Amino acid sequence: MLKTLHAVAGALALATICTFWGATAVTEAAGATAAVVMVKTWIPWGFFVLIPALMVAGGSGFRLGQGWRAGLVEAKRRRMPIIAINGLVILVPSALILSIRAQAGQFDTLFYAVQGIELLAGAVNIVLLGMNMRDGLRLRRRGSALAGAGRG
Repeated sequence: MLKTLHAVAGALALATICTFWGATAVTEAAGATAAVVMVKTWIPWGFFVLIPALMVAGGSGFRLGQGWRAGLVEAKRRRMPIIAINGLVILVPSALILSIRAQAGQFDTLFYAVQGIELLAGAVNIVLLGMNMRDGLRLRRRGSALAGAGRG
């Protein structure tokens, strides 16, 4: 049950971030101001899905990997602080700033600078979460033999 919960939460978190990133890229490329405002307004509301999904994925992953100190589990463990710091320090504040500025119609240099940083940081988290998903699927498919040299 815990493995399934971990997989579902991780997949939901990755899908949510991909949706945020994709919606941003598509609306910016289309150039429709109203669409950009809508996307930037709704992304912070998506945190109510994303943050619990990341918490469940991280907590369940920590529990599932308890005792492992090498291999794929350790690689996943090393990525998580980067994902969390990136999200808390860059992505959440960026999304809030962009939402406020978009709703105020402030599409200026600051908006686009923050937008660029947000897209880059989001891409980093997509890659890192994708790598974690890949490694989790490998662990599930091949059993815990790939998890590392041993426990403890």
